[in-house]
Amino acid sequence: MIAFVVRRLLALVPLLLLISFIVFALSTLIPGDPAVTLAGGTRATPEAIAEVREKLNLDDPFFVRYGTWLGDVVRGDLGESLLRNADVSHEIANRFPVTFSVAIGALAFSVLVGVPLGILAGTRPGRRRDRAITFGTSAGVAIPDFWLAMVLVVTFSVNRRWLPSQGYVPPAESIVEWARHLVLPWVALGLAGASAMARQLRGALADTLEQDYIRTAAAKGLRRRMVIGKHALKNASIAPLTVLGLQFAYMLGGTVILERIFAIPGMGQYFFLALANKDLPIIQGVTLVVATTFVVVNLLVDILYAYVNPRVRLS
Repeated sequence: MIAFVVRRLLALVPLLLLISFIVFALSTLIPGDPAVTLAGGTRATPEAIAEVREKLNLDDPFFVRYGTWLGDVVRGDLGESLLRNADVSHEIANRFPVTFSVAIGALAFSVLVGVPLGILAGTRPGRRRDRAITFGTSAGVAIPDFWLAMVLVVTFSVNRRWLPSQGYVPPAESIVEWARHLVLPWVALGLAGASAMARQLRGALADTLEQDYIRTAAAKGLRRRMVIGKHALKNASIAPLTVLGLQFAYMLGGTVILERIFAIPGMGQYFFLALANKDLPIIQGVTLVVATTFVVVNLLVDILYAYVNPRVRLS
């Protein structure tokens, strides 16, 4: 198992280098002179253009700039904002826990809701319960998270005033208020993931229960709960684990819109403002952090694969 983890860690090095190169190359996609565009376009003053050119080292060759930028990134320096003159690394360090708490809470909601629904549907395929869950999960996948967020705000915040509609409270101040402010974002962001998880687990579990070794276990007199929990569920969890990794990446990126709706001071809102103001260091920094987080989460999913299915370790 340790050798498998080491191989996966070594495989991350070229992948992270490729990601860093693509993120840095975002500057080449800016039309015209990047310094003029980033300084304000037609309204840019010569002083502002010169300042942007100096900050981003735009007079140097591309690969020289990339090497300098990569060296700074390795040391934890993501540059300074072009508009605020604030350290991007410091801003992201303050905002990442907020965004991560939204995404991980939505992921937990997806697992807590999707896994029981998938088991209920997969153990009785074709029954009325299965058809009802399949219909509900199909609707859950189709509902846009931003639309669901607005419906939840109107229902639980405006009409009934049960939950706050905006803002964020750090867990260090009050864990209860932290959870109350994030319940609606968790549900809005996690419903599609719960639906996808339930559908994948339902299909995998229904197929697994038809295997010969499951019939043999049942013929030996094992209780159905033991057959499902100990034998079928473990082998049926491969496909849902794939959904788990992909859904977390979607949730981490999906916070951009929801943080605007719920006024959550996370990386999504920070990234949105940077896009509006063409603040390249922020755009590059947030994109790099999100991509790296996605890679790390997929590494954890690979390790779960190896734990659930020992054949993965030998491949």
